[in-house]
Amino acid sequence: MPSIITDEDFQKFREFFYRKTGIQFENTKRYFVDKRLLERMEATDNKLFRNYFTMLRFQASGEELQTLTNLMTVNETYFFREEYQFKCLVDSILPELVSRRRNDKPLRIWVIPSSSGEEPYSIAIYLLERWADINRYDVEIIASDIDTRILESARAGLYGDRAVSHLPEAYRQKYFKRSAAGYQLIDDVRHAVEFSRVNLSDRADTRAFRHFDVVFCRNLLIYFDDVSRKAAAETFFDALNPGGFICLGHSESMSRISSLYRVRKFPEAIVYQKPTE
Repeated sequence: MPSIITDEDFQKFREFFYRKTGIQFENTKRYFVDKRLLERMEATDNKLFRNYFTMLRFQASGEELQTLTNLMTVNETYFFREEYQFKCLVDSILPELVSRRRNDKPLRIWVIPSSSGEEPYSIAIYLLERWADINRYDVEIIASDIDTRILESARAGLYGDRAVSHLPEAYRQKYFKRSAAGYQLIDDVRHAVEFSRVNLSDRADTRAFRHFDVVFCRNLLIYFDDVSRKAAAETFFDALNPGGFICLGHSESMSRISSLYRVRKFPEAIVYQKPTE
């Protein structure tokens, strides 16, 4: 059996994981972190933490770091969560975007983290059902996550009862096929979302993500410290077109993170906008 994780071990790992992912584990998460570290030490036949930690830092492929990251990130959501922001997207944000559009480029939406896909798929369904102009414009939905395992689950589009419990019954019947395995999302909606692995704290990962009109980053920045939140705000600023919008979780405020954005108070929600100039 692997040895215990000492306080010094925990501090070393916490600092390393923070540098790699931007996620800061508080002392209250100690049991959660230790349990997963011990699981991976045993799986990789490392009885001492220092041996496992050396492998984690210097493994050329980065495979073990990715495996551990998958275990350390919590992914729990459901369809139509915080629906008021989808209503804001359809009733306020998109009409403003298309009113000043001067070309036929697609409208681009970035969802990060994608988790198991409920949020980006919710956006696709909401647009199909609630946006009258959906057939007039090409819309691209790109969803990203640091967890490769959860991305595979998202692409599969298979969900349990809890995930679809907030959907109207008519939508469940229209967009899912019920089976013994759960609710299988139809192919037309699954293929409307492109999934990709991205580490928000790695500029090399995020550099390719540009020219978005809307970003949904909900309930992620609460896991970051002030420095990482500010860096994330700058990453999103670079990713957005001038005049583009970012939607955060209900307990998050861009005003407390960065002065780069304008606060926009729409009837449905408060969102944040990259200035047009």
